[in-house]
Amino acid sequence: MVDRQRSKYVGGAEGAPPLPPPGGYAGAARARGGLDAAAGLPQASGISYTDPATAGRKAGVNALGLVAISATAIFVVILLLLMLAGGTDALYGVTLLVLQLAIVGVIVAAMLTVRGRMLGAIALAVSLVFNVATVGAMGALQSAANQAYDGTKSERQRHEEAYPGVKDHSPQDALSGPSLEEVQAEGDALMAAIRERVSDRFGYTWVQNGKDDVSPERNGYGGESMLRRYTSTVWTTEQPVQDDTRKREIMRTIGEVLVERGMSDLYPLNEIDTGISPDMVAKLYGSTEPARQHTWEYYSDTFPDPLYFYAYAYDLSNDPTGDFRTQREAIAKQTGEPLEGIQLVVFARRVLPEADRAEFEKRLQEYPGF
Repeated sequence: MVDRQRSKYVGGAEGAPPLPPPGGYAGAARARGGLDAAAGLPQASGISYTDPATAGRKAGVNALGLVAISATAIFVVILLLLMLAGGTDALYGVTLLVLQLAIVGVIVAAMLTVRGRMLGAIALAVSLVFNVATVGAMGALQSAANQAYDGTKSERQRHEEAYPGVKDHSPQDALSGPSLEEVQAEGDALMAAIRERVSDRFGYTWVQNGKDDVSPERNGYGGESMLRRYTSTVWTTEQPVQDDTRKREIMRTIGEVLVERGMSDLYPLNEIDTGISPDMVAKLYGSTEPARQHTWEYYSDTFPDPLYFYAYAYDLSNDPTGDFRTQREAIAKQTGEPLEGIQLVVFARRVLPEADRAEFEKRLQEYPGF
């Protein structure tokens, strides 16, 4: 038997809802598009709906991200240009610090939005690499390496940088003392007299190695002085000297020549009662006991004149570790000098070439009171 109440819903068109009007119900496309989108399906029609309020908000977010990345890029360019120009001090100025804080604020604001988050993250990454601290540090290292501080130096500092003398040393000492050429001649004559005396007394022969070195002195104000530093060639005995008694005899003979020429007697630097700490003596000479040292070092000078004289005794028999031999072999490879023996060298500081004397006096007139 058929249930009449149910049969009206399963057969024919009786009881069905009426057909929609032509063109569909008003708003049907909008509802269908929203449901389709929620279900992950493509829209059934070409009609789309955009909320005007949402559209305005998304456009604003995009613009904020663009502002963040653009401002960061411009700021990085400014930092790099200042660094290349040597403006290390300007990098740490208040203006740049405040500007960087403002840019950080824009970056944070961009990252708090949905569509500006990616550009904000990129701007943040760039800022972490290139900022006042990192670029300023790179600029400081570059300036220190090149001594290129001209971009931030005052006129006074640039004037001091060109000082022809040496800070805390009277230029009159250079003018009244021996010239560079006189020091060279005096040093050559001194070492020739010493070699002759030692050879006559002990039969040693000598070999000359290296060459004279003349280099400018720093003036103490960041520039180069017109005064020069001089180091002579070295003379070394071709025969090793490993007996302590013989070493002392040779040093006494050298001292005789020095005193005869108006210089001070030799002074040992390798002994612990010379004012150097025992630890440093052991480090420099191999031991605190001269009998176990691989190096003896003696000194004399022509004070107040600028010439200094040094005599060394190198003895590889007092080198139990072999470290000193390695050092001497490296030096010998460069200069060709013997590994051990008695060695002589002359040194001078703050001497003036004779050809530069007139120019030196002329430039000193620009520095009264220095």
